[in-house]
Amino acid sequence: MAAKKILIADDESRMRKLIKDYLRRDGFEVIEANDGLEALAQFDLNPDTALIIMDVMMPKLDGYGALKKIREKSQVPVIILTAKSEEDDALEGFNAGADEFVTKPFSPKVLVARVKAIINRDEGGSSTATTGDGTITCGKITLDENAHTVTADGENVTLSVKEFDLLEYFMRNKGLALSREKILNSVWDYDYFGDARTIDTHVKKLRSKLGDCGNYIHTIWGMGYKFEVEDN
Repeated sequence: MAAKKILIADDESRMRKLIKDYLRRDGFEVIEANDGLEALAQFDLNPDTALIIMDVMMPKLDGYGALKKIREKSQVPVIILTAKSEEDDALEGFNAGADEFVTKPFSPKVLVARVKAIINRDEGGSSTATTGDGTITCGKITLDENAHTVTADGENVTLSVKEFDLLEYFMRNKGLALSREKILNSVWDYDYFGDARTIDTHVKKLRSKLGDCGNYIHTIWGMGYKFEVEDN
């Protein structure tokens, strides 16, 4: 089996080397870019890239700009790296289409664990059981796990990997009250070293993309969320 390709975009050569060494130890093939424009070019040359690790502060085109360009044509998983930790910066990353937001300094071992978890989910390696043909329908939403597609009220909906996983988790747990911590542990699929407000950001984007069907996701104040479809 061919090694999975990971694209690292960071203008710091030492940072690229550190991440590359850890990824190669785990059997990944690594492609490098030292700015946002080169990242776009490398991705075009390597459309089979399994995941991108992207720094924010890069010359020519920053990470957010490069990510937005990538999202115009692909839903490849993207981990954003940044030296900033403010909530607004995390929100900007998620709004641009990031799947993860990692603040420097970080543990390379934890970063590799996140890479593995995201790729595993993207290939259908989640522990969630698949029934029948992999299609789930709740109300006016239909999710096809095998084709990785979603329709809401008959319209196709484009979701990031994390948004898709979150919606699938909600639909498979329809009618259950789910705490933010439980959602993090189940959807993120590893011990998450972050803020539970990450869930709120993803839910906000998911609701917006689902249109009127976003009302199926109910907020339980002080606790979490519940996915519920009211009977007509």
